[in-house]
Amino acid sequence: MLLTGHREIPSGQRRRIFAKTEEAIEGLIKKGYLYFGAGGALGFDTIAAFAVLKLKERYPDIRLILVLPCFSQTRGWSQEDIEIYDDIKQKADKVVYTSQEYTRGCMHKRNRHLVDNSSACISYLTENKGGTFYTVNYAKSKGVEVINIAE
Repeated sequence: MLLTGHREIPSGQRRRIFAKTEEAIEGLIKKGYLYFGAGGALGFDTIAAFAVLKLKERYPDIRLILVLPCFSQTRGWSQEDIEIYDDIKQKADKVVYTSQEYTRGCMHKRNRHLVDNSSACISYLTENKGGTFYTVNYAKSKGVEVINIAE
């Protein structure tokens, strides 16, 4: 099960998006999903990872798997964002890197890995462009069930 969404989240909508994400994840848990993959990016990936970690308190069998594009993903991030990222990484059940170093295609490689290892997708998609749009369309082309919490 993959979690994907935009990096830019309107600040006034973060709580609502977190609640909708948590509700969608819990719905999939009740259907038997145990493994939740996130890409470790800013924005929705962070919100979704925290939702999984919160739900682990009630559903200790679920697992958060971070699928990261490269070791230097946080280059250029603020110190606060790096600390949040490191906290999520420490609490994750598994961390996978799809590339050692940043390359032009490493984000797409990470996204394809998430889709190729999932049968469902919770997304926060509001624009018909960018990495989230690509990932959701790739998921649909592979027959992955997509739940867009932005709809």
